[in-house]
Amino acid sequence: MARVKYTENDVNLVARMMRAEAEGEGKLGMLMVGNVIVNRLAANCLDFVDLRTISDVIYQVQGGNYSFEAVQKGNVFYNRARGVEKRLAKQTLDFWREHPSKYSLWYFNPYGECPPTWYGQPFAGQFKQHCYYEPQANTCPSVYV
Repeated sequence: MARVKYTENDVNLVARMMRAEAEGEGKLGMLMVGNVIVNRLAANCLDFVDLRTISDVIYQVQGGNYSFEAVQKGNVFYNRARGVEKRLAKQTLDFWREHPSKYSLWYFNPYGECPPTWYGQPFAGQFKQHCYYEPQANTCPSVYV
């Protein structure tokens, strides 16, 4: 059973975002970005309440900006998804979860040391250039299901 409900259009959308945000970090880096997308949809807590679809997650606006920088700035996001990214996106949507993105709702590339918290949530770990942050269990228990 899939982790969240999705359509073929959702697979393409996640694939495009994974590539735009983490192509330079290889397949594992792209899987981790995809995992954060799925976690945000499944979480229904904190900044991610009432997100019902993959599209809601990808195009979410917070503080006047898109949550994912690639939507606003990234021409790579607007390219067609390739087969390899589609396979990785489907893998993430269906079952893939791994540390440090396993329960993470945020990631970013600080171009330096990862801070101990991000949006008040603890550092979960780093993969290549991206720092991952997961919510405290008492603030968002649904992400740990």
